[in-house]
Amino acid sequence: MRRIDVHQLADEARFGRFHLGVLLWCALIIIFDGYDLAVVGIALPSIMKDLQVDPTRAGFMVSAALFGMVFGAIFLGTVADRIGRRLTIAICIALFSVFTAAAGMTRDPLVFGLMRFVAGLGIGGVMPNVVAQMTEYSPKRMRATLVTLMFSGYAVGGIVAALLGKGLIEAYGWQSVFLAAALPVLLIPAVLKSMPESMPFLIARGRTAELQRIAVALDPQHRPEKSDVFALPAQDRPSGAPIRLLFQEGRRFSTLMFWVAFFMCLFMVYALSSWLTKLMAGAGYGLGSALTFVLVLNVGAMIGAVGGGWLADRFHIKAVLPAMFALAAASITLLGFKMPTEALFIVVGLAGASTIGTQIVANAYAGQFYPMAIRGTGLGWALGIGRSGAILAPIVIGVLVSMSLPLQQNFIAIAVPAVIGMVAVLMIDNRRSASASHMSSTQVPISGVVATPPIRH
Repeated sequence: MRRIDVHQLADEARFGRFHLGVLLWCALIIIFDGYDLAVVGIALPSIMKDLQVDPTRAGFMVSAALFGMVFGAIFLGTVADRIGRRLTIAICIALFSVFTAAAGMTRDPLVFGLMRFVAGLGIGGVMPNVVAQMTEYSPKRMRATLVTLMFSGYAVGGIVAALLGKGLIEAYGWQSVFLAAALPVLLIPAVLKSMPESMPFLIARGRTAELQRIAVALDPQHRPEKSDVFALPAQDRPSGAPIRLLFQEGRRFSTLMFWVAFFMCLFMVYALSSWLTKLMAGAGYGLGSALTFVLVLNVGAMIGAVGGGWLADRFHIKAVLPAMFALAAASITLLGFKMPTEALFIVVGLAGASTIGTQIVANAYAGQFYPMAIRGTGLGWALGIGRSGAILAPIVIGVLVSMSLPLQQNFIAIAVPAVIGMVAVLMIDNRRSASASHMSSTQVPISGVVATPPIRH
């Protein structure tokens, strides 16, 4: 009888076609997710003009989706550990595709907000699940790079929204960019067929045949045997109370610090995503130029995400994140000052790299911090709590815009959370992370099987 540690198998695998498939699927889903999230900020000036809503009310309309994302991240991040990650991802795609399109078919601000709330359930729910999926199947030596590369699709979605918005809104109205969001629903059957299921989920349900196929995909030299027993280290085994486990084994304080860091980072991300176009238009730039700033913001985000992941795999991710938060504080503050347009584009790009890019690297850090069995739950709760910052951001900045404050004060209000987020990350105790625990953990048998030394592949 062979006892195969699936965590070790994934850690030591060489990057291959299987990993590329998981990466492409997760990145594509995040691109659609990023589009659905960015589309409101892109269309906001046109929506305000067409529906005749003031900045404060517009802030509440934007926050409707973010409020839904709180419940989506917490509920759908947790439920995936129970019904399977693949089915949960498919449900999320259906929610954010169908209901974003539905928001574009209404002219009532209240109904618009309701549709965006339901879409937000899917937008928020899909993020912790694809991060957990990519983290689970990535080789350990390049895990942060792959997770951040995958999550850079979020910025790609923002770029697509900006590019489409410049043409579609002028030609067909703001509703057109919302209706385009329905297309991803067509991919659901392919997702259910092609995406691998979470290994802890399969082990808990005794689905050995699927585990054998995954083992061969991870390691082509693996030769399945009928007597194979797939197992997990003790800290990675599914539990009946995964939420409680976020606060056990010395993780309590670090979990709270993750929540603070996510809250502050998402405040910055959604303040810029929702109001950058409007703030730049108010500063004298035309709609086309203001949308270009959103495009540059997301290009910077993609560079920051991939670059941050590359640095995190070569240095410690806990050292990279505080530096990115510090860059966010500096670059966002500079946005409020007059400078040549070329210099402003550089600063906007740096702001994207150090806000959206920082959040993506933070997702990777949280994914590595929590054990496999509660990874979706840990990410879901961090993102869910963080969405409180995302909800407040459009409302707070909307109120500031309605007060006609100097441009500098608006951007300083967005920059302050970066300092708080930096301090929170510095206080996370990495000794309590899953990677540190695996170095000293003992193997525990499951399903009554007597443990034998795990086989290294």
